[in-house]
Amino acid sequence: MIKGLKICGVSDSKTLKYILNHNYKPTMIGFITNYEKSKRFVKFKELKDLINVDKEPVNFVSVLVNPDDVILEKIKNLNFDYYQLYDVNPARTKEIKSKFKKKIITAINVSNRDDVIKYKSYSEISDIILFDSKGYHESKSFNHSLLDDVPGELSKMIAGNIQIDDIPKFRNKDFIVDLSGALEDQNGKKDINKIDKLLNLFGKI
Repeated sequence: MIKGLKICGVSDSKTLKYILNHNYKPTMIGFITNYEKSKRFVKFKELKDLINVDKEPVNFVSVLVNPDDVILEKIKNLNFDYYQLYDVNPARTKEIKSKFKKKIITAINVSNRDDVIKYKSYSEISDIILFDSKGYHESKSFNHSLLDDVPGELSKMIAGNIQIDDIPKFRNKDFIVDLSGALEDQNGKKDINKIDKLLNLFGKI
């Protein structure tokens, strides 16, 4: 059974309020915290105001690419439950988790089986392993069958150009499913109608 749903790349209060007030709330909402190349990036001042809300029972996720201590110190008191880390080695991941006392989602960019097995280096450190495409801020796909041998007991998330209509396919999968680009209009802004469709699908699974 699908383990949860994450909506990533939320960057405005209208969208955030809509999601948090929906009858079928996602498990997590992600915010792009330090990757300025992304059109979904939120500057610190705006981010601080944006996420200063009553979010229960939804978890807020700070999406970070190879973060230094400057940004981590800056955001340490913000309303985040998880840090989602890209391009961070196991030793540094352990250091961040210990120092900043946040749950960790380790993102692994996948294009082949050798990429997939990197999870083994993080499984004792991270709370969730995210298997993503190599697209970063772009919504690209990868072959999900590469994950067939990943142990069922591993807490895992899947991303990479997943579409709204794909959600029922995950009905019997033990993943948290992560969507972003599929929820946007032609201008790259989150589309309330698409979000509503996704949440209603999720709520009925």
